[in-house]
Amino acid sequence: MPPFELIPAIDLLGGRCVRLAQGRYDEATLYGDDPAEVAARFCAHALRRLHVVDLDGAKAGRPVNRGAIAAIVAAAKGVPVQLGGGLRTAAAIEESLALGVQRVILGTVALRAPDLVRDCAQRFPGRIAVGIDARDGRVAAEGWTEASDVDVGELACRFEDAGVAAIVHTDIVRDGMLQGPNLEASAALAAMVSIPVIVSGGVASLEDIRRTALLAARGVAGVIVGRALYTGAVDLAAALEAVSCS
Repeated sequence: MPPFELIPAIDLLGGRCVRLAQGRYDEATLYGDDPAEVAARFCAHALRRLHVVDLDGAKAGRPVNRGAIAAIVAAAKGVPVQLGGGLRTAAAIEESLALGVQRVILGTVALRAPDLVRDCAQRFPGRIAVGIDARDGRVAAEGWTEASDVDVGELACRFEDAGVAAIVHTDIVRDGMLQGPNLEASAALAAMVSIPVIVSGGVASLEDIRRTALLAARGVAGVIVGRALYTGAVDLAAALEAVSCS
């Protein structure tokens, strides 16, 4: 079993570092004008991965913040960067990987064009993840602006034999709200598939991180932490120590 990953998040909107509340673009809180500086600060710690979302790209349906992403990759100094947001064509995926991103997260296309996900997973082994953004157990798409009737577990199972590296499971209702992650839902999803599941959305405390790490034996491979790091509710060094001791 690979080590459990604690993954800091950087969300990009207009080239700046922000956090949203429940995916609402009109509820963005600015946390930095220089995302590369934020990345360097995070990567001064012994991270296994950094999570980046192009929010403009997710809404536009195409990558937007390429300059900021390239700067983040450079500032990360070898820490693997995973990127999501607006990656809906083979060309966009290839271009993002060419920027030095280690892994891309495919969300809307996993729902709309699963064959593209499968093809890319074969072409780029270990570098394709599926993002499943959920609202009340149903999959959301198009930068969380559209709901579907597809069940989260149903979508995950479609990729069981596709060779994807991970599933990033985000509870939209919890995201950015500091109310604690939906661990019950993420653990249930991990039980349905052999694909490692990364928890996202709602982490508010060191205890939330400890509780998530305890699910490693059940297929939960990591946790993404965003707003709690920016507000100081979670200290990154202490969180990494807690995970290493779990």
